[in-house]
Amino acid sequence: MTENQGPAHKKDLTRRRVILAGGAAMAAAGIGAGVVATASAGEEQSGNSKKSGQGEACYRLTSETTEGPYYIDADKIRKDITEDKEGIPLTLRLKVIDSDTCKPLKRAAVDIWHCDALGIYSGYESMSQGGPGGGGTPPSGAPTDAPTDAPTDAPTGTPTGTPPSGGPGGGGGGHSEPTDDERYLRGTQLTDQHGYVEFRTIFPGWYQGRAVHIHTKVHVGGKMTDAGYEGGHTCHTGQFFFAESAVLDSARIEPYSTSTTTRTTLTEDTIYDQSGVTGGLLKLSYGKGRMARGVIGSITMGVDPDETNDGTGL
Repeated sequence: MTENQGPAHKKDLTRRRVILAGGAAMAAAGIGAGVVATASAGEEQSGNSKKSGQGEACYRLTSETTEGPYYIDADKIRKDITEDKEGIPLTLRLKVIDSDTCKPLKRAAVDIWHCDALGIYSGYESMSQGGPGGGGTPPSGAPTDAPTDAPTDAPTGTPTGTPPSGGPGGGGGGHSEPTDDERYLRGTQLTDQHGYVEFRTIFPGWYQGRAVHIHTKVHVGGKMTDAGYEGGHTCHTGQFFFAESAVLDSARIEPYSTSTTTRTTLTEDTIYDQSGVTGGLLKLSYGKGRMARGVIGSITMGVDPDETNDGTGL
């Protein structure tokens, strides 16, 4: 994907808002009686206001985050990204609005990508830090025994470079080239006239150093081609997060319950900025005691379509 953009149009930062995420109509659809709502989007920001004729309150821009090392360009245009991966079904309902006008962004391309129930990323299976033992999946044919002639002396030099920010895998650091051809739990869709997209996926697992999360990008100004979404620029790079109560519920269900990887909590995560909805905290809904049947997650992203935020400079 190319990212072509002229000088960014300057806007009054005080006018930027983001709609409070997870409207009742979105959360209610497809959910029966006895619904449990977790990670409520009710952490309101100060200085909110309503525009004339608007039924929703407007709030700040959604937080920008790093892209992480495991991004693959938008070439899988699809709603269902599961590819038969095991896990708790997750319906992810996203709305994208212009943070200045609060109007929906039509035909914006929304990418999401995340690890599987055991912390493995498609395209990077040999590099991922998930798996039952927390060490990832070794590449096919790789030796599993340690070399017998491994050096025993300590290195004499010390690293001089700056370590990548954001902790291990998927948080910060530079982009890594894919190591395999798998593309499960990745996909792109265009928003409809109301700014909505919906993905069918699974509840993500966790891996060393990061809380449970989903990556996202929003692209504008491009067009659909046979090769995928081309042109335009990336106006938002962010991550979605999950309430601790929901993650603990998921950890009781297979295959999540088989993971022995030490889990990083939401308050310990180095990427989540603790700002609730603005920072990407999803509103989650599922039946009490019936999480295995499926979860609905929803949020509204407030983005500035005139800016370029590709997540590589954070």
